[in-house]
Amino acid sequence: MAFSSKAIEEYMPADWTIDSWRSKPVSQQAEYDDEAELERTLKQLTTLPPIVTSWEVEKLKNHLAAVSRGECFLLQGGDCSEKFTDCRSSSIDSKLKILLKMSLVLIHGGGKQVVRVGRIAGQYAKPRSSNTETIDGVSLPSYRGDLINRPQFTPEDRRPDPKNLLEAYSRSAMTINFIRSLLSGGFGDVHNPQVWDLSFADQATRSDQYAQIVREMSGAVRFLETMVGRRLEELGATEFYTSHEGLHLPYEQAVSELPPLRDGWYNLGTHFPWIGDRTRALGGAHIEYFRGLKNPIGVKVGPTMTPGELVDLANILNPDNEPGRLMFIHRMGEKRIADKLPVLLEAIKKSGHSVVWCSDPMHGNTYKTDSGIKTRHFDAILSELEQAFAIHDEAGTILGGVHFELTGEDVTEVVGGARGLSEDDLHRAYESDVDPRLNHEQALELAFLIAAQLRKRR
Repeated sequence: MAFSSKAIEEYMPADWTIDSWRSKPVSQQAEYDDEAELERTLKQLTTLPPIVTSWEVEKLKNHLAAVSRGECFLLQGGDCSEKFTDCRSSSIDSKLKILLKMSLVLIHGGGKQVVRVGRIAGQYAKPRSSNTETIDGVSLPSYRGDLINRPQFTPEDRRPDPKNLLEAYSRSAMTINFIRSLLSGGFGDVHNPQVWDLSFADQATRSDQYAQIVREMSGAVRFLETMVGRRLEELGATEFYTSHEGLHLPYEQAVSELPPLRDGWYNLGTHFPWIGDRTRALGGAHIEYFRGLKNPIGVKVGPTMTPGELVDLANILNPDNEPGRLMFIHRMGEKRIADKLPVLLEAIKKSGHSVVWCSDPMHGNTYKTDSGIKTRHFDAILSELEQAFAIHDEAGTILGGVHFELTGEDVTEVVGGARGLSEDDLHRAYESDVDPRLNHEQALELAFLIAAQLRKRR
């Protein structure tokens, strides 16, 4: 495979080290006022046990290779940005429950295994459009997620605090430990009628269709259990993987390890780190750090991406064309996807690269109401998803998964959906400090609609 640009020749030598990113231009990083304190904290992080294991990472990579071939489907979802206060049992099990319910619907619709990946147990940092925020003439550092600082607009809260790195690591470990305990204990009993509360669907035009899908799923579960003589949750552990945006590079380096009996470095703070659309610059520090990892990695692909840049990224991040190694997560917006996505699919197809294609219909469809509230419309999210399936069909490529910002709770942050939430409803339960999320009903409704798309393609 030929490299498409001289801009990436600097990546050709095999001189990567875990800290070689420090020699590259870096963006979206916090500015600490005590570098010595930061270095002490990072050193302490390197002594802590890993949150995930390298063999879990490799297992996910194998699953993603199957996704790239169309044998499995990926469901990735969770909070836009976790908060330390979310590290409580009720919040964690509500997120896990909605992802499990969505995955069961997708399994039924697609007739294939679903790979579950949460934006959880580490999604504590967020990029910002400006380094500072100004209110009433006072300028302070922007809130960059609980990994860095706090959302309250005071000098102390907005100060980047190294102790937050240790707190984020601790809460990430507690979160994944609780998830593992829930899943090993048979969490998410599909027989519980409360699991399939579809009262929201009474107001939807597709309510009969949703109810029919649940009846069919229940019948399939009963048939399987009768055949094997055991309940579904007893048949084996449910696999679940974690992901977060690898944004704050000093932290990501500190949680990276060279495990025994392995031939490379793994980020063991998560199974699946990704690069954001704002930090994917060729020649930048994030690309340099990620190119040396053994983890499967993702790249957010926005409407400014060019075909040449995308092929360059594939060559840099996956030079051996390893299946399951690289995922492109396109996030174009419903009004731009038809124009922007086809040329990117064609470029990668011609390059011969094996990639996982995933649709993020959330980030390209954000807007502000007249009163200044950031939101998204359910119909725009659905429109981008439907277009994504059709565009991949036309290109002869595989849309292998979906990526959502969602919560298992009854928030009102996205308008539309079966209950017809309006902009006036946003004031009722808007809890996000950063981006608007689908609530549990909207997320489940999308799962039903995606299942219908998958059923057409079986």
